Amino acid sequence: MEKSLKCNFASLTELRQPSKVLAKSGNEPIAILNRNKVVAYLVPVGAVTNISTSPLGKEKLFEYIKNGLPKIKYVIDYLRDK
Repeated sequence: MEKSLKCNFASLTELRQPSKVLAKSGNEPIAILNRNKVVAYLVPVGAVTNISTSPLGKEKLFEYIKNGLPKIKYVIDYLRDK
């Protein structure tokens, strides 16, 4: 079951009191705004504690390389020159 995350907003001025910003967020990610433009994201630990990870194993890794990488080939090509 995938958890849907909403994103709260806070200004740089509000970050002067970070505990209030975190309390208002309810453990959801917070977009930090400067003059109405997002400059950063703050992700409280509570927003990611329910995410579980496990090793892939060789078979799943090879399957991902075979099937998944072609979908992001344009990203790899772009990053190759950077």
